[in-house]
Amino acid sequence: MKISFTGKLHRKLKQFQKRFASKSLILMYHRVAEIELDPWSLCVTPQHFAEHLEVLQKYAYPISLLQLAQAHRDGNIPHRAVAITFDDGYADNLHHAKPLLERYGIPATVFISTDYIGKKREFWWDELERVLLQPGKLPEKLILNISANIHHWELGAAVDYSPENYQCDRTSQAWKAKPGSRMYFYYSIWQILRPLPEAQRQNALDEILTWATAEPKPRSTHRSLLPEELSALGQGELVEIGAHTVTHPFLSAQSTTLQRHEIKQSKVDLEETINRPVTSFSYPFGDRTAETIELAKASGFSCACSTVQDIVWQQSNRFDLPRFGVENWNGEEFAKQLLRWFHG
Repeated sequence: MKISFTGKLHRKLKQFQKRFASKSLILMYHRVAEIELDPWSLCVTPQHFAEHLEVLQKYAYPISLLQLAQAHRDGNIPHRAVAITFDDGYADNLHHAKPLLERYGIPATVFISTDYIGKKREFWWDELERVLLQPGKLPEKLILNISANIHHWELGAAVDYSPENYQCDRTSQAWKAKPGSRMYFYYSIWQILRPLPEAQRQNALDEILTWATAEPKPRSTHRSLLPEELSALGQGELVEIGAHTVTHPFLSAQSTTLQRHEIKQSKVDLEETINRPVTSFSYPFGDRTAETIELAKASGFSCACSTVQDIVWQQSNRFDLPRFGVENWNGEEFAKQLLRWFHG
């Protein structure tokens, strides 16, 4: 694959190669896949991911997250260093992302939420999307009793979700949904479920499935890694497996005890599965407090990543490393984003 850039963009990229000493950045991906509906912009198509890797191979200095963390510790961050990370643990990280990483010889770190390994249900945000954002009708009202708090929704016009509405939402983002739409209904429930402990969230999801007369049947396009796939993903020296908690909670809303368990147990679970040390961590949703950061540090990790969008400087905290979220851009737009990020 060869990407041809305009003369102006090519000149800017060549100038970029000569500058930005001691500046580096970390990229955050989630999925390499093509799906019909992507309300959180988690997917980059295999074609576009290959173009991203070509840009990095040609104009940047791709290194592993562990190499970057070590360089940060040593006070010697490489020129134009870029580290790739993936969050969550979707199966397409093995089947679509790893072959492309191998083709271009670029390393990556994949952060895994261990409770979802081999789980016969989708990630909770995907299951909620499958139930609520499929063409068809839903009951007019939803009432959820969560921790003695009553949450009530009147769907109104969103009761009927037409194929036309669904098609329009294929390019929509949940956080930009218009009030009164089915997408907004989905987003408002997502906001209620996100801070809950896993048991409460699962109970609420089960109630929603019953209300919608839906079954907890995972889609092959949205499944998480199986144990044997996780081991295959970590084979070789190119892909590092990192921890991403056990159940993917919103950590700041949990007790200190639960936070410690979620962080440390995910490391233990992964090391038992892949029989290799697990030394990097990322905070689900990028959510953390000063206490959370100290818990990650005390759990034996060498670095941890947030979702704050910024360059990695020598002054950056290794247990609160910033990352730039990558969307489904083609190679040219990705190259432009890379320039913007480094220019700050």
